[in-house]
Amino acid sequence: MLFLTFVLGIILNALGYIPPGNINLTVVQLTINRGFKQALYFIAAFGFVEVLFTFVMMRFVQWLSLTIELDNIIDVVMIFLFLILGSITWRSRKQLPKDDYSKKDSIKYGMLLGLLNPMQVPYWLFVGTYLISHEWIDIGYLSLSIFSVGAGIGAALALYGFALFAGYVKEKFDLSSYIINKSIAILFFSLSAYHICKVIYVHYLK
Repeated sequence: MLFLTFVLGIILNALGYIPPGNINLTVVQLTINRGFKQALYFIAAFGFVEVLFTFVMMRFVQWLSLTIELDNIIDVVMIFLFLILGSITWRSRKQLPKDDYSKKDSIKYGMLLGLLNPMQVPYWLFVGTYLISHEWIDIGYLSLSIFSVGAGIGAALALYGFALFAGYVKEKFDLSSYIINKSIAILFFSLSAYHICKVIYVHYLK
């Protein structure tokens, strides 16, 4: 049972990081600009924080699901987060990649984005509620700990796949960091625009 809980955590969280978001786009950007090794440092740090993040989310999923206006709060946070990431990426689009980067910087960056990860909140609210209500996992500390470790590994595996893909694209098509950064910045701005439209629709048009 615990082994299935572990596998379930890996699969579900890996699936959660497939859609374009601030984390997997950041991994792509890091791989292109700083190299595969620095992306791995980021992924390892992020995966570690993801274990803690998932555990907390699953422990409080029922309480969070009853929190007033939680969806709206997340949308507003995502608007500003994507705008900030898009602006930073856009400003750095013309900067030439350095030959050497600090391992600590990539680790700190991974831990920071692991903590600032609002996109996973609604995902775990839906998935967590389903798993608990259908008794697929137990809410005891041991079971949730194993599930959370699996979730951290699942996130790391998904992001590792994005890093491999980014490295392959860069090598195969010989794309410049300018084109990559500009494209990712546009994606960040587009995601921010999506959440702006969502808030406007829910509050003023629906």
